[in-house]
Amino acid sequence: MRLPLIAPKDLTAEQQPLYEDMRKGIASNFNAFKVEREDGALMGPWNPWLHEPGIGKAIWDLTLAMTANASLEDRVRQIVILVVGARFNAAYEMYAHIAVAEREGMTAERLATLVANLKPTDFAADESVAFDVSYALVRGGVLPEPLYRLSVATFGQHGTNELIYLVGLYAMVSTTLNGFNVPVPERE
Repeated sequence: MRLPLIAPKDLTAEQQPLYEDMRKGIASNFNAFKVEREDGALMGPWNPWLHEPGIGKAIWDLTLAMTANASLEDRVRQIVILVVGARFNAAYEMYAHIAVAEREGMTAERLATLVANLKPTDFAADESVAFDVSYALVRGGVLPEPLYRLSVATFGQHGTNELIYLVGLYAMVSTTLNGFNVPVPERE
């Protein structure tokens, strides 16, 4: 870990409101995995964002907007997030979203296949499209036109937009986690 965790008592005046907002949002949206130390210091991507509150707040606001305005089913969102996390080999991202997907009933076989950067064979049609779009985007370049059209036919324009933004957001989260070597807490 390259940035020390910040105990609540050590937060600056600029960090304090972001910390409070993140803690509130985490409690309602990201509660399937460990996100804070016993003293309340935030772990995961939230710690680096606290170290740079001017930038961290913008990223947090985007995260909240993506969560509040989600139209894709959560099973599809989790596939997208796991494809991105696996591509970046972002340990905390995979730890966190494996926990979310497990809580929502995703099978161990499907999870193992996804984190191995492979496509499960038991996907529903919409899951398959979400995987293919995510997989193509995290490998770089323009999303192929037939795949883009299939995504619009499957999810509509708004859903396709959300899917593309979700890949981008979690690529940024994964890069943050990897850049700052954010560790995975012990699973309980």
